[in-house]
Amino acid sequence: MGEIVCSGIRPTGNLHLGNYFGALRNFVKMQDEHQCFFFIADYHSLTTHPTPGDLYGNARQILVQYLAAGLDPDKATIYFQSDLPETAELYLFLNMNAYLGELERVTSFKDKVRQQPNNVNAGLLTYPTLMAADIIIHKATKVPVGKDQEQHLEMTRTFANRFNNMYNCEVFPLPQAYNFGHELVKIPGLDGSGKMGKSEGEMNAIFLNDEPGAIKKKIMKAKTDLGPTQMNQTKPVEIENLFTLMKVVSTPDTVAHFDDLYNRCEIRYGDMKKQLVEDMVAFTAPFRERIAELSANEDYLRRVMDQGKEKAHESARKTLDEVRHVIGYRR
Repeated sequence: MGEIVCSGIRPTGNLHLGNYFGALRNFVKMQDEHQCFFFIADYHSLTTHPTPGDLYGNARQILVQYLAAGLDPDKATIYFQSDLPETAELYLFLNMNAYLGELERVTSFKDKVRQQPNNVNAGLLTYPTLMAADIIIHKATKVPVGKDQEQHLEMTRTFANRFNNMYNCEVFPLPQAYNFGHELVKIPGLDGSGKMGKSEGEMNAIFLNDEPGAIKKKIMKAKTDLGPTQMNQTKPVEIENLFTLMKVVSTPDTVAHFDDLYNRCEIRYGDMKKQLVEDMVAFTAPFRERIAELSANEDYLRRVMDQGKEKAHESARKTLDEVRHVIGYRR
């Protein structure tokens, strides 16, 4: 099998189309080609939500939705971060070799300080070392990262390289970014601006477990204009967004039909939205049904969790034994 790939999943909220057409659909492909470790980052979530109302319930919900979207526990190692104490121990070792100045310069830390000035905790400051521990505990060589995580990956490489140099060893490979390139599809939100995301509000995103009624309400309220006034005129952002959504859930003939109506100044957005609702409901139906099925099967979910925990532990234990040995600890 190919590269060792590691990626974390934040246990916050439901998955939406942006998640699916972004990394998730590619994760499903990767598990057939690489040795993949996907973990639900329930430690990380405490940096911004130190007293979660239902930490296990949120993590379980994310697990269900990723399984429903195609992650296979027999192909990839899928586990809860909190089920792997080796990560916390490696995190401790890395913190001993991380410096205050470099941690304070991290862009995401400075952003969080501005966003939550009353909760600037040590976990926020050392987020990069925990992220590094998550990755190098499995000696990952590739990490799927978005633009906002590139600095963290570079710091992971710094910490891994620093450890290797300090102890004159080659314990950790230096992980590289896994670039999906043209395979990533940017899914726009329904508010007419930016990408689809939870932070922009519930009405901005179509979630994989949304009921048909919720999908209809969201799409019918999507922002539009008064319609084109010239033949073949350029579509404004909010209209281009609707066409982008239609391209991922409707047939090419359907998209071409409404595109032609737009170019001839004959389009009726109400009709287009009704068609988009119908196609979106049909597209999300398999996810919705699978989520309901998995959610009701606690025994299966427990087996998946236990299997992932065991496989992740086997990998992490080998790494940590090596780390303890080169530092000088003896068992």
